[in-house]
Amino acid sequence: MKSITLILLCSIGLHAQPNTETAFAEIKAFQNELNHEYKDKKKSPLLPADRKKFKRHPFFPIDLKYRVEAKLTLTPETLFSPMKATGPIVQDYRVYGIAEFTLDGETYSLPVYQSKNLLNNPMYKDYLFLPFGDLTNGNETYGGGRYLNLQAPAESDILIIDFNQAYAPYCAYNPRYSCPIIPEENQLPVAIRAGVKYEGKNKK
Repeated sequence: MKSITLILLCSIGLHAQPNTETAFAEIKAFQNELNHEYKDKKKSPLLPADRKKFKRHPFFPIDLKYRVEAKLTLTPETLFSPMKATGPIVQDYRVYGIAEFTLDGETYSLPVYQSKNLLNNPMYKDYLFLPFGDLTNGNETYGGGRYLNLQAPAESDILIIDFNQAYAPYCAYNPRYSCPIIPEENQLPVAIRAGVKYEGKNKK
């Protein structure tokens, strides 16, 4: 998923909450790039027959209430360990920190992860991975949950989490991919109606 990673990191490179116009532009850029990648024969995870029919992803309407500032509490003593996956390829992650944020007056906490494979790659040294599940899964979104790629804040404890840039794992579209399974700790008891929807063959 390196191409998606690069796309998303480019679009979330700011450490402070941007103004509305900038936020909308970043989200639209994410959507356009995601659509472009899935059309690209060399990059698309889609099966050939599905790629030929693909025009664009369905997205929830952009809603900036789902772009939140989270307080990130670092957990530097955590160790890398395998994250369960849908297939035989398993990657090591560690909990980089706990992100606490407020949405519609309720406070939520989610572990945010760091990839061992990407840690020593200068291009991805600030890359953080946030897999999450929510109450839209299996209905409006993929049943296995969705992912967010984030950038570690450089000088503060504020992490921007923009659920408008949530995307489904490759294995939602093609069973040959091995994708991290959403940890139980990353299940949200609320519907996150932002980011990519899912119209695949198997929503479960």
